[in-house]
Amino acid sequence: MDWLPSLSFAALDAEEYIVGTIQAWPVALTDPDGRAHPLIMVGPVAVEPARQDQGFGRALLAAQQAALDPRAPLPQVLIGNEPYYARFGYSAKPTAGWRCPGPWEPARLLVRADNPAVLPRQGMLGPWRG
Repeated sequence: MDWLPSLSFAALDAEEYIVGTIQAWPVALTDPDGRAHPLIMVGPVAVEPARQDQGFGRALLAAQQAALDPRAPLPQVLIGNEPYYARFGYSAKPTAGWRCPGPWEPARLLVRADNPAVLPRQGMLGPWRG
């Protein structure tokens, strides 16, 4: 599956060393009726451990959100800690009936959407094949 370069960024420190990255991938949530709903999978979001809590992760998420087309913002999904990502608009509530391939923790499957009520309540995440 190809990544989305226009939504993937690197953070550099003052010496121009890479200290963090964020990537985006096209995925779909396939509902029980077989309809694929396009989403953007965010991740990994990674910041060098010694540079965490210095704003690099926040800047990466802000850059990615700013790069989304406001005329057609696709929901973004990620696997992470809700207490951290909630400040960026992510929630586990809409994903309670979603499934992922492989091992995963349901409470860590988060989504950010302008209107989460339009998202399917159930479905399986997988690659976008549109």
